[in-house]
Amino acid sequence: MRTVDSLAGPIDAGPTVLTLRGVFDQLFAEVGERLDDHVDLIKLTTLARHFWPDGSRLDLSADEETNIAAITEFAGSKAAKQFDAFCARTQRLFDAFDAPVMQAPAPSLGSLTAHVMKQPTLIPAMAPLASLRKLLARSFDDPRLAQLFGRYATYVGGAPHLSPAILSLIWQAEAQGVWTPRGGMHMLARAIETLARTKGADFQYGAHVARVSVQGGRTDAVMLADGTRIPCDAVIHAGDPRALAAGGLGPSVTGVAAQTLKLRRSYSARVHSFAATPEGLPLAYHNVLFDADPMAEFHALERGEIPQDQTLYICALDRAEGTPPPLERFEIISNAPATAAAEQPQEIDQWHHRTIHKMTAQFGLNFSPRPSPRTVTTPQAFGALFPHSQGALYGQSPHGLMAAFQRPTARTQIPGLYLAGGGTHPGAGVPMATRSGLHAAEAILSDRTSTSMSARTAMRGGMSTA
Repeated sequence: MRTVDSLAGPIDAGPTVLTLRGVFDQLFAEVGERLDDHVDLIKLTTLARHFWPDGSRLDLSADEETNIAAITEFAGSKAAKQFDAFCARTQRLFDAFDAPVMQAPAPSLGSLTAHVMKQPTLIPAMAPLASLRKLLARSFDDPRLAQLFGRYATYVGGAPHLSPAILSLIWQAEAQGVWTPRGGMHMLARAIETLARTKGADFQYGAHVARVSVQGGRTDAVMLADGTRIPCDAVIHAGDPRALAAGGLGPSVTGVAAQTLKLRRSYSARVHSFAATPEGLPLAYHNVLFDADPMAEFHALERGEIPQDQTLYICALDRAEGTPPPLERFEIISNAPATAAAEQPQEIDQWHHRTIHKMTAQFGLNFSPRPSPRTVTTPQAFGALFPHSQGALYGQSPHGLMAAFQRPTARTQIPGLYLAGGGTHPGAGVPMATRSGLHAAEAILSDRTSTSMSARTAMRGGMSTA
């Protein structure tokens, strides 16, 4: 979570969607606290407002009956029945895979296969041989609905025609409710920091880590660039795991997450963050402005190019609390390929002009003052903010049926070194990254218990217990 400053206050310039509230309730409960005592969460009535160039519009909410009525008006009764069937299918998938995959610290293909074989009717619901795009084409006659739910592949940095059909269950994470902290997403991060301090944690910012020290086969310290040595029993690396494999944290840990050097990276984004007064379009908190040809966008991304025309996501940060102020805060996200290559200012200027023109010409949305190219964070800038990530905001690519099993897990092969964050299992997204932190904490506690020493036993291989 990050912010940039503006005349209207700090603007979120990272994730904006908070789902699966139970993950955060659990996080605070683990230290004997209540989430509501530290963060004022606003539950959104409208999950997202969707606009198309032909003038059509669809609001989705966390209430299924409301959605059925909205889709009936939007695309007819047959589309509403298809949506109802889609919801039932994705609910089955979410319920079936939450525990063995998303909540499991280290899921395996073998354990998942055994789980599925106990419920063989899950196999057709999974559509294991189909992409998300193919599943949605079979699920909806109206291409706009297929386009809408295909967008969920971008939540984890992928394209619908290359991502497995099982990613359709992401809809259920939103269908259970979407919240936003009063003041912005960064308020959740601040609340966690404040609570951690009261529990004895210390935070050092602007301290560049040069390397992780490994002695006697386990971590023993973190070395800062200024020569400071911080002794430690455990290290949690919450950055992109690729930084370890690429040598960004020293030669002793390059064997960790080695697959990240070979596997394809997720997509990135270009992100506008600015303050302005909007005109011409009735915006909600979350808004999506679809392009007319979604596959053209994804084919361009696949080639490593910036699309000429693309879907835009707009977060109107001040529209969760009633009447917005005259000067509002906005974050606009558009997909982009991950890249470490230099981006030319002229190309960014041209892209920025096309993006602003699209919002005005196709959707009638204007901003005053008009945002400038200087408000854009590019993939190259994200790569500088998150070393060795190559600007990929979601770590490894989600493309392919085996992608979920190729992410690094919390426990590494080096005792005392653990991983957390969106590049680690269970993957990208605020609740998933939070759950990875819970996995790391559980691994540390488990390892401390299993390695506590007692008197040497007469038989080799004896193990002490707590």
